[in-house]
Amino acid sequence: MTQELNEIPWSEPLLPPDIDPAWEAELKRRGGNGSEVDRRIAPSPWLREACLGINTGQASEIPAHLFNVAALVTSQENACRYCYGANRAYLKMLGYSEAYIRRIETEAHLAELNDKERALIAFCRNLARSRPRPARAELEGLVRLGYTLAAAHELALWIALGCFYNRVTILLAVPPEQGFEQWVLAKRFRLMLMGPVMRLLAERRRRGKRDPQATAETLGAGDYGTVLRPLAGLPGARVMKGALDGAFASPVLSRAVKALMFAIVARSLDCRPSEAEARRLLAAEGYSEAEVDKALSTLQSPKLSQSEARLLPWVRDTVHIQTAQAQSRTRELAAAIGGPAALEAIGVAALANATVRLAMLLE
Repeated sequence: MTQELNEIPWSEPLLPPDIDPAWEAELKRRGGNGSEVDRRIAPSPWLREACLGINTGQASEIPAHLFNVAALVTSQENACRYCYGANRAYLKMLGYSEAYIRRIETEAHLAELNDKERALIAFCRNLARSRPRPARAELEGLVRLGYTLAAAHELALWIALGCFYNRVTILLAVPPEQGFEQWVLAKRFRLMLMGPVMRLLAERRRRGKRDPQATAETLGAGDYGTVLRPLAGLPGARVMKGALDGAFASPVLSRAVKALMFAIVARSLDCRPSEAEARRLLAAEGYSEAEVDKALSTLQSPKLSQSEARLLPWVRDTVHIQTAQAQSRTRELAAAIGGPAALEAIGVAALANATVRLAMLLE
C-alpha cells in the first residue's frame, strides 16, 4: 500500500553534507541545483555523476508531463519522503492543482488522463514495487496501447533510474527540500496562473533528441551491457551506462562484493539474466558456481572481508524497501564499516535494484 507524504517515517541524515566548492561550481555549470542529495554524495565521483545525470536528463520519446508523473508515482511507491515531496512540489510549481495530484496518488478516476496515461501510472507502480515480479508482457502492453517500443523502453529506463535515486535518498535519509516545498506552497496561486508557461519551459528542459553516441555497440560493451543494448539511441541510456561503468571501476569496494550484491538482488527478483551476468563477473573474480550458490543461499562468503560480508544480508533488504527499517539498518552498517564504504554500498545497492528491474522487462 502506498503512503501519504506525512506518513512516511524519516530519520536524521546518515552522512553530513560535504561542501566541495569545485563540485558545487561544476553542478551549476551543468544545470544541477546543489541539492541536499548532491552535497551528501559529493565524495563519490561515479555516484554524483549518476545523480546529476538523472536530475538533468532528457527524454526523446515521452513528453515532459508524463516524465514528471512517472517520477511522482515512482517516488510515492518507494515511500521516499525526499523525492516524493520534491516531485509533488515540482508539479505544483508547474501549475498542477492539488486535486489533480491527489487523483494520481490515490489512483482515482483520472479525467484529465487517457487510457495510455493511466496505463503508464500502473506501469510505474508495478515496476517500482516489483511484487509481483513484472515481466516483458507489461512493457508489451504499453506498446499495444499505442506507445512506440522506444517510448516503452524509455519509460522503463526512467522508472528504473527513479528507483535508483529513491534508494540513494532513502538510505542516506537525505533531509527533505523543505525550503523549496514551502516556497511553492506560499506561491501556489501565482504558480497556478503561470502554469502554462512553466510547463512549456519544463517541456523544453526535459525534451531531448535521440543520442547518436548511445549505440547498441557502445551500450553493450561492459558489465550488464546486455541490459543496456535495447536502449540504443535513448538520451538517458548513457546515464545508466556511466553509473555501471563507474561503480564497477570504483576501488572503494571489491568487484566481488559488488557482483554478489547484484546477484542477491537478481535472485530476490527472480531475474535469471541478471543473475547470470553477476555469476560471470564472479567467475572472473575466482568464484566457483558452488561458492556463488552458497553465498546466495546463506548471504555469506568466506572470501570477503569482515566489513564487506556485512553487505550481503543488508542488500537484500533494499529490494522491497521498508523506509524506517532500511534507514535503521543502514545506520548500523555505516557505524560498522565507515561513511565512505557505506556511501559506496548505498550507490551499488541502488544501482543493482535499478539494473535488475530494467532487465526483468527487457529479458
